[in-house]
Amino acid sequence: MKPVYVTGNPHKARLFNQMVNMELDHEKANIDELQSLDLLEIVEHKAKSAYELLKRPVIVEDTQLMFHAMGKLPGPLIKWFLEELGADKLCKILDPFEDRHATAGAAIAYYDGRSLQIFESSLGGEISNGPRGDSGFGWNVIFIPEGSDKTFGELEEKEFIKYYKKVKPFDQLASYLRSIDKA
Repeated sequence: MKPVYVTGNPHKARLFNQMVNMELDHEKANIDELQSLDLLEIVEHKAKSAYELLKRPVIVEDTQLMFHAMGKLPGPLIKWFLEELGADKLCKILDPFEDRHATAGAAIAYYDGRSLQIFESSLGGEISNGPRGDSGFGWNVIFIPEGSDKTFGELEEKEFIKYYKKVKPFDQLASYLRSIDKA
Protein backbone atom coordinates (compact mmCIF):
# COMPACT_ATOMS: atom_id res chain seq x y z
CA MET A 1 0.00 0.00 0.00
CA LYS A 2 1.36 3.43 -0.98
CA PRO A 3 2.05 5.72 1.94
CA VAL A 4 0.17 8.97 2.42
CA TYR A 5 1.99 12.24 3.12
CA VAL A 6 0.36 13.82 6.15
CA THR A 7 -0.22 17.54 5.68
CA GLY A 8 -3.19 19.82 5.34
CA ASN A 9 -1.28 22.19 3.07
CA PRO A 10 -1.78 21.37 -0.65
CA HIS A 11 1.15 23.64 -1.70
CA LYS A 12 3.46 21.81 0.70
CA ALA A 13 2.18 18.47 -0.64
CA ARG A 14 2.90 19.48 -4.26
CA LEU A 15 6.41 20.62 -3.34
CA PHE A 16 6.98 17.40 -1.38
CA ASN A 17 5.95 15.26 -4.38
CA GLN A 18 8.25 17.33 -6.61
CA MET A 19 11.18 16.85 -4.21
CA VAL A 20 10.77 13.06 -3.91
CA ASN A 21 9.83 12.75 -7.59
CA MET A 22 6.76 10.65 -6.78
CA GLU A 23 3.02 11.11 -6.74
CA LEU A 24 1.86 10.49 -3.20
CA ASP A 25 -1.57 11.29 -1.84
CA HIS A 26 -1.72 13.73 1.02
CA GLU A 27 -4.18 13.86 3.85
CA LYS A 28 -4.73 16.12 6.81
CA ALA A 29 -4.73 14.36 10.16
CA ASN A 30 -5.57 16.10 13.40
CA ILE A 31 -2.91 14.73 15.68
CA ASP A 32 -1.49 16.15 18.88
CA GLU A 33 1.95 17.59 18.26
CA LEU A 34 4.48 16.69 20.90
CA GLN A 35 6.36 19.75 22.18
CA SER A 36 10.02 18.89 22.56
CA LEU A 37 13.48 20.06 21.53
CA ASP A 38 14.15 16.53 20.21
CA LEU A 39 13.18 16.51 16.53
CA LEU A 40 13.38 12.72 16.22
CA GLU A 41 11.06 12.24 19.18
CA ILE A 42 8.57 14.62 17.55
CA VAL A 43 8.46 12.88 14.15
CA GLU A 44 8.25 9.43 15.74
CA HIS A 45 5.24 10.58 17.78
CA LYS A 46 3.66 12.21 14.72
CA ALA A 47 4.17 9.14 12.55
CA LYS A 48 2.73 6.69 15.05
CA SER A 49 -0.22 8.98 15.84
CA ALA A 50 -0.99 9.55 12.15
CA TYR A 51 -0.80 5.81 11.46
CA GLU A 52 -3.22 5.06 14.30
CA LEU A 53 -5.65 7.59 12.89
CA LEU A 54 -5.35 6.75 9.17
CA LYS A 55 -4.61 3.00 9.40
CA ARG A 56 -2.20 3.08 6.46
CA PRO A 57 1.51 3.78 5.92
CA VAL A 58 2.30 7.44 6.58
CA ILE A 59 5.02 9.97 5.95
CA VAL A 60 5.36 12.93 8.31
CA GLU A 61 7.96 15.61 8.73
CA ASP A 62 9.02 18.39 11.02
CA THR A 63 11.64 21.10 10.84
CA GLN A 64 13.81 22.99 13.24
CA LEU A 65 15.85 26.17 13.22
CA MET A 66 18.47 26.37 15.95
CA PHE A 67 20.20 29.65 16.79
CA HIS A 68 23.71 28.68 17.93
CA ALA A 69 23.83 31.51 20.48
CA MET A 70 20.71 30.03 22.11
CA GLY A 71 21.63 26.35 22.22
CA LYS A 72 18.83 24.24 20.76
CA LEU A 73 16.30 27.09 20.67
CA PRO A 74 14.04 27.78 18.98
CA GLY A 75 14.65 24.38 17.35
CA PRO A 76 11.47 22.46 16.55
CA LEU A 77 9.50 25.14 18.40
CA ILE A 78 10.26 27.64 15.61
CA LYS A 79 6.63 27.64 14.45
CA TRP A 80 5.47 28.88 17.86
CA PHE A 81 8.27 31.45 18.11
CA LEU A 82 7.28 32.81 14.69
CA GLU A 83 3.58 32.90 15.53
CA GLU A 84 4.19 34.73 18.79
CA LEU A 85 7.00 37.09 17.80
CA GLY A 86 6.91 37.39 14.02
CA ALA A 87 9.98 37.25 11.80
CA ASP A 88 11.25 40.74 12.66
CA LYS A 89 11.32 40.18 16.43
CA LEU A 90 12.78 36.71 15.93
CA CYS A 91 15.76 38.32 14.17
CA LYS A 92 16.06 40.90 16.94
CA ILE A 93 16.40 38.14 19.57
CA LEU A 94 19.96 37.66 18.32
CA ASP A 95 20.91 41.38 18.43
CA PRO A 96 22.66 41.09 21.84
CA PHE A 97 24.80 38.21 20.53
CA GLU A 98 27.78 38.34 18.18
CA ASP A 99 26.93 34.89 16.83
CA ARG A 100 24.09 34.86 14.28
CA HIS A 101 24.90 31.33 13.05
CA ALA A 102 22.03 28.90 12.79
CA THR A 103 21.28 25.38 11.65
CA ALA A 104 18.14 24.55 9.71
CA GLY A 105 17.17 20.92 9.75
CA ALA A 106 14.40 18.47 9.18
CA ALA A 107 13.38 14.92 9.89
CA ILE A 108 11.02 12.85 7.77
CA ALA A 109 9.51 9.67 9.17
CA TYR A 110 7.89 6.73 7.40
CA TYR A 111 5.78 4.36 9.48
CA ASP A 112 3.73 1.38 8.30
CA GLY A 113 2.58 0.05 11.67
CA ARG A 114 5.66 -2.16 12.07
CA SER A 115 8.70 -0.40 10.67
CA LEU A 116 9.68 3.15 11.60
CA GLN A 117 12.30 4.81 9.40
CA ILE A 118 13.51 8.32 10.18
CA PHE A 119 15.69 10.36 7.85
CA GLU A 120 17.29 13.61 8.87
CA SER A 121 19.47 16.31 7.40
CA SER A 122 20.56 19.86 8.12
CA LEU A 123 22.24 22.92 6.67
CA GLY A 124 24.23 25.63 8.40
CA GLY A 125 23.73 29.31 7.81
CA GLU A 126 22.95 32.57 9.54
CA ILE A 127 19.97 34.56 10.70
CA SER A 128 19.53 37.85 8.86
CA ASN A 129 19.26 41.17 10.70
CA GLY A 130 15.65 41.43 9.53
CA PRO A 131 13.18 39.62 7.28
CA ARG A 132 14.08 39.67 3.58
CA GLY A 133 12.17 38.28 0.64
CA ASP A 134 8.64 37.05 0.36
CA SER A 135 8.66 33.48 -0.90
CA GLY A 136 8.48 30.16 0.87
CA PHE A 137 7.23 29.06 4.27
CA GLY A 138 7.63 30.35 7.83
CA TRP A 139 11.24 31.16 8.62
CA ASN A 140 12.45 31.31 4.99
CA VAL A 141 12.64 35.13 5.17
CA ILE A 142 15.24 35.07 7.98
CA PHE A 143 17.54 32.10 7.17
CA ILE A 144 20.60 32.68 4.96
CA PRO A 145 22.05 29.29 3.94
CA GLU A 146 25.82 28.73 3.85
CA GLY A 147 27.14 29.68 0.44
CA SER A 148 24.57 32.41 -0.15
CA ASP A 149 24.07 36.02 0.85
CA LYS A 150 20.29 35.77 0.35
CA THR A 151 17.59 34.41 2.64
CA PHE A 152 15.53 31.46 1.45
CA GLY A 153 12.77 34.02 0.88
CA GLU A 154 14.91 35.92 -1.64
CA LEU A 155 16.18 32.96 -3.65
CA GLU A 156 15.00 32.13 -7.16
CA GLU A 157 13.16 28.79 -7.30
CA LYS A 158 16.05 26.77 -8.79
CA GLU A 159 18.51 28.02 -6.17
CA PHE A 160 15.95 27.59 -3.38
CA ILE A 161 15.38 23.95 -4.33
CA LYS A 162 19.14 23.29 -4.31
CA TYR A 163 19.38 24.45 -0.69
CA TYR A 164 15.99 23.06 0.36
CA LYS A 165 17.15 19.56 -0.61
CA LYS A 166 20.04 19.99 1.83
CA VAL A 167 17.73 20.96 4.71
CA LYS A 168 15.23 18.16 4.12
CA PRO A 169 16.22 14.51 3.49
CA PHE A 170 14.06 14.03 0.40
CA ASP A 171 16.60 11.90 -1.46
CA GLN A 172 17.05 9.53 1.49
CA LEU A 173 13.29 9.05 1.78
CA ALA A 174 12.83 8.58 -1.98
CA SER A 175 15.56 5.91 -2.07
CA TYR A 176 13.93 4.08 0.83
CA LEU A 177 10.47 4.22 -0.76
CA ARG A 178 11.82 2.86 -4.03
CA SER A 179 13.56 0.02 -2.16
CA ILE A 180 10.38 -1.11 -0.36
CA ASP A 181 8.36 -0.72 -3.56
CA LYS A 182 10.64 -3.31 -5.21
CA ALA A 183 10.49 -5.70 -2.25
